[in-house]
Amino acid sequence: MRTLVVVPTYNEKENIERIIEEVLATNPEVEILVVDDNSPDGTGEIIDRRSEQEPRVHVLHREGKLGLGSAYVAGFKYAIREGYDAVFEMDADFSHDPKVIPEFLKKLVDYDLVLGSRYLDGVSVINWPMSRLLLSYFANIYARVVTGAPIRDLTGGYKCFRREVLEAIDLDKIHSDGYAFQIEMDVKTWRKGFRVLEIPIIFVERGVGTSKMSRRIIWEALWLVWRLRFASLLGRLK
Repeated sequence: MRTLVVVPTYNEKENIERIIEEVLATNPEVEILVVDDNSPDGTGEIIDRRSEQEPRVHVLHREGKLGLGSAYVAGFKYAIREGYDAVFEMDADFSHDPKVIPEFLKKLVDYDLVLGSRYLDGVSVINWPMSRLLLSYFANIYARVVTGAPIRDLTGGYKCFRREVLEAIDLDKIHSDGYAFQIEMDVKTWRKGFRVLEIPIIFVERGVGTSKMSRRIIWEALWLVWRLRFASLLGRLK
């Protein structure tokens, strides 16, 4: 399958060249799209140089720090427009191991969305403080109970969609960010009857750079699950 890995960036100059190389090394049919939010550290210039050397590297430059959710939506629209068959979400900081990409693609033969789960076989997270681990773990239980989605890691950001899933979701109505964005995409995919599979991954906290986690992201996710629940009950989930 013609595959696009969408990687949002904001100040990722320490990671971006190596993540590009490791993604491209997984499969000759895999390409990468970096969506950069005008990183002041020069990430965008690094990607531009790499894209001039390698036709499998693409870049979208945005005017400012517009958020993770809108970056992925921009990447999804690019993938649909350019006719890719499989579309990944992946972080730029090596918390998601590129070497697992072939396993996702193997499973995508029989499924429409393959999710990398941190909580499928116990807890598979490295280098998180206990407070963040507990927050993530119980947030997923909360989201699962409220939405009814039978997915153990609704907030995970390493996943692969078939293009048909992204075409079926009204991307113009996706305005959430962070955890909320991940939950919204997963729940809408499941509610539309697509086949969803979780596979175990090991999540490793970033070694360099700064985490983008904030209280706003957490509160947005807490409220979004109820909005999804009521929209589903009223038949307005698109």
